[in-house]
Amino acid sequence: MSNFSGLCLGVALSLSASLALAQQQSAPPPPSEAQQQQQRQITQPGNNAPVWRDVRSGQENYTSIKGRETGVLIQSAGETWRQIRNGPVTFYGGLLVVLIAAAILGFYSIFGPVKLHDKPTGRLIQRFSRLDQVVHWSVAISFCVLGLSGLIMLFGKHVLLPIIGYTLFGWLTALSKNLHNFVAPIFIVSVAAMIVLYVRHNLPKAYDLKFLLGAFAVMAKGKHIPSGKFNGGEKVWFWGGVVVMSIIVTWSGLILLFPNFDQTRAVMQEAWIWHACAALLYISISFGHMYLGTIGLEGSYQAMRSGYVDETWAKEHHQYWYEEMKASARQPARGAVPAGAPHMKEKT
Repeated sequence: MSNFSGLCLGVALSLSASLALAQQQSAPPPPSEAQQQQQRQITQPGNNAPVWRDVRSGQENYTSIKGRETGVLIQSAGETWRQIRNGPVTFYGGLLVVLIAAAILGFYSIFGPVKLHDKPTGRLIQRFSRLDQVVHWSVAISFCVLGLSGLIMLFGKHVLLPIIGYTLFGWLTALSKNLHNFVAPIFIVSVAAMIVLYVRHNLPKAYDLKFLLGAFAVMAKGKHIPSGKFNGGEKVWFWGGVVVMSIIVTWSGLILLFPNFDQTRAVMQEAWIWHACAALLYISISFGHMYLGTIGLEGSYQAMRSGYVDETWAKEHHQYWYEEMKASARQPARGAVPAGAPHMKEKT
């Protein structure tokens, strides 16, 4: 009897297991992610959050090309960069450029240019060689092209687009971009040559501090403070602008100009922030140099245009350099025979 009961129990358990397995095999498989997304479009139209959540996870199966960042289809930090670009960089950078330009214009309208105290003598002294002029104007022209094209690309949609319309603005920004890319190497080479040529005349001297402390009196009242070939203000511009700012915009600009070196998007975004901030500061400071080199200081533009200055101009603005030039002019050239000295006869 007990054997019969055990047999019945075993048969019953076998039938139950077989029935459960059959039901499990006949049950439909769970819906795939694609099917779940299709169902979600019916119940929640437009909700693609799970898909984009997977895309932004950085898993390699969402891209097929291998590389440093090809496994990342969407970089979330790009939105942060866009907000920085369109927010503080554009606002505060534009404000700085406008305020500096307005301050210089106001200064000129109140005090006018710095004029000579004495009349020109008509005697000229060479201030810049032909090489100095070529290098300076190469830097100046390329700098203006880069600065203007950069300002158009950064502020154009806020200032120019409402005025000239989409067609002309699109053409202008495309031209600005190409000019910016192809003129940049000219600026880099020219500014490097300028640093080599001008550095020995821009080494700090003790008398430069006196000029810097009295710079406002010089520019506003024409006060005479002796200086070398370049005064303290010009030396600050050289080291702060020509050297430091040029290094920053060159380093960051090369990163942006040659993306084929496989730098990541994060590196290029950081480089753009450095480039834009340094360039806006560079442009703002350059307004002062341009002002004093043209209408702010009488005779200064002629110095770089022709390479020569009048003795009066040299004496009033760069007295120490003027005295050095006069002293060197009075000394006979090396190897020359002074007037009245006996000449040696050649041996026969």
